[in-house]
Amino acid sequence: MGFFDFLTEEIAIDLGTANTLIIHNDKVVVDSPSIVARHRTTGKIIAVGKEAAMMQGKTHENIKTIRPLKDGVIADFDASEKMLTMFIKEIPALKKKMFTPALRMVICIPSGITEVEMRAVKESAERVNGKEVYLIHEPMAAAIGIGVDIMQPKGNMIVDIGGGTTEIAVIALGGIVCDKSVKIAGDVFTNDIVYYMRTQHNLYVGERTAEKIKIQIGAATEDLEVPPDEMNVQGRDLLTGKPKQVNISYREIAKALDKSILRIEDAVMETLSQTPPELAADIYNTGIYLAGGGSMLRGLDKRLSQKTDLPVYIAEDPLRAVVRGTGICLKTLHRYKGILIK
Repeated sequence: MGFFDFLTEEIAIDLGTANTLIIHNDKVVVDSPSIVARHRTTGKIIAVGKEAAMMQGKTHENIKTIRPLKDGVIADFDASEKMLTMFIKEIPALKKKMFTPALRMVICIPSGITEVEMRAVKESAERVNGKEVYLIHEPMAAAIGIGVDIMQPKGNMIVDIGGGTTEIAVIALGGIVCDKSVKIAGDVFTNDIVYYMRTQHNLYVGERTAEKIKIQIGAATEDLEVPPDEMNVQGRDLLTGKPKQVNISYREIAKALDKSILRIEDAVMETLSQTPPELAADIYNTGIYLAGGGSMLRGLDKRLSQKTDLPVYIAEDPLRAVVRGTGICLKTLHRYKGILIK
């Protein structure tokens, strides 16, 4: 290994349904939406990340925006590989290199993933010059990123609400004791809002607008202590076909998201009910940790807390908790070798 060591660069990747993050030398160097814009006829990739996200829903027939990951797993192998390549090329420290260095990578994957889907992630990584590729389960990475010492014989519960999946896991002794992965997360919330606007206001809004609504005034309960201001939403009127604007309050969004949040609650309850008693005792004291973009939904922590009668804590930078944990794994490979999947 010796000679090649200085030719090898280490990167940690959180390949998410909504956002892809890459850490290199302890810094988050890439934080972009997982979207690719491809030219229909030539098949060439026009843009990735933020640039492609701007095009979403605004393309003509020759450009197609693709989200290569669906429900946390690779749906479009070719596009995901091209996207990864472009992101890795964007890393400032690797730009200066004359030739592409070999990469040692740690990539996180959803816990409910199949062997085939796991191999797809590995192969994608190997194609972008990954010589040593390690995989880590997302809830584990989230736990490490939040700052939980996962090697202790102590139970911790992590709920990671991403774009495609919600991962719920009870972790102890560096392993996942019981877990549940539900395909209800940020994307479903966004679609709920699109559907609500259509049925309640006869207003047709695009995905990007719905996402904006979710971030600006999204809520999980109707009784918030600090309610956000109302928001003007523009879209197309389904009756007249004219563009129009309506005024929306967070209460309506809470109504729109209620059913989906109920299903996340149920999944949390089910995971708790499968937890061994000793670990349940630990969780009574430590509470539940929330990570992922979905955990930023206003009032979600309170709602989960009421449902479970447990304290619920939100990670300090929920969007980056997973990639931070992946980065820590990469830095201290020897310590976490046991929990990584080779």
